[in-house]
Amino acid sequence: MQTKGTKFEETAIIIRQEEIADDIYSMWLRTENIAAHAKAGQFVSVYCNEGSRLLPRPISICEIDRKDGAIRLVYRVAGKGTAEFSGMRTGMQLKVVGPLGNGFPQKNKKAFLIGGGIGIPPMLELAKELDCEKKIVLGFRDELFLLEDFRNRGQIYIATEDGSAGTEGNVLDAIRENGLDADIIYACGPTPMLRAIKEYAAEQNIECWISMEERMACGIGACLACVCKSKEKDAHSNVKNKRICKEGPVFLAQEVEF
Repeated sequence: MQTKGTKFEETAIIIRQEEIADDIYSMWLRTENIAAHAKAGQFVSVYCNEGSRLLPRPISICEIDRKDGAIRLVYRVAGKGTAEFSGMRTGMQLKVVGPLGNGFPQKNKKAFLIGGGIGIPPMLELAKELDCEKKIVLGFRDELFLLEDFRNRGQIYIATEDGSAGTEGNVLDAIRENGLDADIIYACGPTPMLRAIKEYAAEQNIECWISMEERMACGIGACLACVCKSKEKDAHSNVKNKRICKEGPVFLAQEVEF
């Protein structure tokens, strides 16, 4: 069933699922229409089978397998909905709507791909699709995940809060410690990280695209539960807001305030 434009509602079948780090799960779903139309940086809304949980859970697309009609979701268990997903097994079904939001614009420039925490998974498909020199900078609290998947996709640099691997500190500490430079930045992660990257990009005069993490409700721009401040007025609400699920989640950094 196609909803509007290139959004589809599908009954997806779980191909496989595994826990890849503490409370972080990797789930491959058979979703032929969504996989055929998805772009790096977009997300899907996943509905619980438990009837009492009506709102979908927005989860970024980690990988796209268009040949086999599948997408990969890597998510952290953060509540009852994602806890339900984590207990599901191969062959079980989930209602999924997508692809939603706007993906990353792909430009042939020397690039930083920066991911922090659960903002790391959506950078993987981008790393696969970009045809340019890539420096992949990943920030972890402590436990590492998805590193093998990023191998051979670009030069990898790691930052950990506890210093257990790579640079002790954050992603910008890793960039500075290694003397890295780029002509464009693609980033996804928690708000404090994105705020610091936006400031860094402005100082260095680097084009910067960020994917904002935000708790969403409807996922299609109707409820205004996931707005962020913007420099320009939004045509939908006529105020200086952007809907992260609709106008985003990817924005040119200078367009939004946070």
